[in-house]
Amino acid sequence: MAKSRKIVESRDEDLDVEFQEDNTIYLNTHESINQDLCGEIHKLELGYVEVELVTTEDMVADDMGLIHGGFVFSAADYAAMAAVNERNVVLVASECQFLSPVKLGDVVKIIAKVRHKEGRKRNVEVEAFVTEVKVFSGLFKTVITERHVLKLNLLESAGEDDKK
Repeated sequence: MAKSRKIVESRDEDLDVEFQEDNTIYLNTHESINQDLCGEIHKLELGYVEVELVTTEDMVADDMGLIHGGFVFSAADYAAMAAVNERNVVLVASECQFLSPVKLGDVVKIIAKVRHKEGRKRNVEVEAFVTEVKVFSGLFKTVITERHVLKLNLLESAGEDDKK
């Protein structure tokens, strides 16, 4: 059974996220993610999340202590999914910029905000900072699927399209 992570209160009533009677929001997606590698949620509201990524030796790319950008991207992706906070949200596209290097020992604060909602589509703006320096900026395009993405039989559907 998936564990729920209790976070904070709601803010934007326009988004479709379930919450308890006391307005506490629970994380509904990516509950089993390794927070040591993807960051830990510090604040969760409807359509908004703050994640903190503490960089570790496991993320180092070279002998200078440079953190591989994939870890920053992964934390940004996790923040985007949490901002949408739907069980079956998936990333379908992103546009991002790595603006400044991150080094071992840095604490990266990631802020994600749902900026556009159309049907099952959500666009999420994500920014990451080390102290006051913006190190990452991106737009994450997501889709909420009816079932888990691994149960959608996408490969079978693609094969049928090839036969036509």
